[in-house]
Amino acid sequence: MAALRRMGLAASGETVCLEPLAGGVSSDIFVARLPGGPVCVKRALARLKVAAEWRAPTERNRYEAAYLRFAAAVVPGAVPEVLAADEESLAFAMPYLDPATHPVWKQLLRDGHTDPEFARRVGQVLARIHAASADRADLAREFATDANFHAIRLEPYLEATAQAHPDLAPILLAVSARTACTRRALVHGDVSPKNILAGPHGPVLLDAECAWFGDPAFDLAFCLNHLLLKAVWRPAHREGYARCFDTLAAAYLSAVCWEPAADLEMRASTLLPGLLLARIDGKSPVEYLRASANREWVRGFSRHWLAAAPGAGGTQRGRLAPLADAWYRGLAQHPPSRED
Repeated sequence: MAALRRMGLAASGETVCLEPLAGGVSSDIFVARLPGGPVCVKRALARLKVAAEWRAPTERNRYEAAYLRFAAAVVPGAVPEVLAADEESLAFAMPYLDPATHPVWKQLLRDGHTDPEFARRVGQVLARIHAASADRADLAREFATDANFHAIRLEPYLEATAQAHPDLAPILLAVSARTACTRRALVHGDVSPKNILAGPHGPVLLDAECAWFGDPAFDLAFCLNHLLLKAVWRPAHREGYARCFDTLAAAYLSAVCWEPAADLEMRASTLLPGLLLARIDGKSPVEYLRASANREWVRGFSRHWLAAAPGAGGTQRGRLAPLADAWYRGLAQHPPSRED
């Protein structure tokens, strides 16, 4: 309540109903029912809500608001508007987007609504934000959030997974180090279907608290990773996920103008198996794959492709299409165990 008053959204003495929103592990998120309409208030947590010990700087909330402001200017409507921010509590407010008009893409994918046109637009939005921010020294200074990104992404995903797989540690740590030192564009850092709403005018990206001036290939790989994992969770929709994967990747790569698209694709294709393995054995395992046979299948596939990655002594060509083709064909030949 105090933060709402400091942001000028609630008057002194005014009673406001706060309703916690479910989902997410890194923030407290509430809907505040105000006389002028509901708003969403977000505050970052120092310790994330996962089983493993996972802490991250709470000032990431400030960078998330800055990312949303930048992205809104580049692609209007593709992110929520920042209504106000409170420095004391490191909270900020956005309009509340009703699920009736803005369903979560993860839920649509779960239910078999695999629209390649929507996936194409996700790829286009990402590419436009990356292109508008590429090689800008002012943004590199503003989003020099290397410590945040390491704490929230590189350490819990790639580096924690390296500890679980010591034989692959040199490869995983090399991919992490390469990602950390690649600084080309403004990165969202959590482009997951759970953070993308299917709005009436197109995708709306949420939860940019990992915002960092770094490697745009991370955003592409992070999103494509989920389109692979969904096919293990819901194998009946495998072909639809494959179409979404191909369409999103093609739309994004065709818009890469700040560097050779093949260079970015190589980085994404070597990140992707590491992120797959991280969702099994890192600090943030995917919650919907509980069958041991499915987890072992993902583990085996990821380990094989990591060992075959460019620069790791393997023979793969640093392309996304061969990896995706092998993934979806493998699932067709070895159908996953049933998940709830």
